[in-house]
Amino acid sequence: MLKLRLSMGGTKKRPVYKIVVADSKFSRDGRFIEKLGFFNPLLPKEKQERIGLELERIKYWLSQGAKPTIRVARILGEKQIIPMPEKGNNPQKAIPKKDRKKEDKGDTKEAKTEDKKAEAPKEEVKKEETLKTEDKKAEAPKEEVKKEETLKTEDKKAEATKKE
Repeated sequence: MLKLRLSMGGTKKRPVYKIVVADSKFSRDGRFIEKLGFFNPLLPKEKQERIGLELERIKYWLSQGAKPTIRVARILGEKQIIPMPEKGNNPQKAIPKKDRKKEDKGDTKEAKTEDKKAEAPKEEVKKEETLKTEDKKAEAPKEEVKKEETLKTEDKKAEATKKE
């Protein structure tokens, strides 16, 4: 199967890619059929020197059935040669790699957060119950004080009536 793909060149920490047509069985930087352009990722996106393409040859190879890789399809989509490919859906992207391994075992980060959410209302209920009991305890001495005060005032009234 023919592929339009990137072939890496350049030096250490200075990559430059060739856009080539190659058989999918050939290695990335190995044998290719034809060079169709270049891609320099180090240059800003605004510069025209970042991407160079031979449009007629690319259209020819696409008509022959060559399939572009995702990165090459994005490059060709930016130049409006083919429609821009849809963005992929990778739900694992937001999860750190160390946590992805745990997910295979059944311990998911989402499950942990769900467990925490499930535990949180129980804790709130317990807190509410303790607050209610504390309020009752706090109210009980106040009621006793009120009862004592009312008894004292009643005693004083009774004494006042006896003296009269």
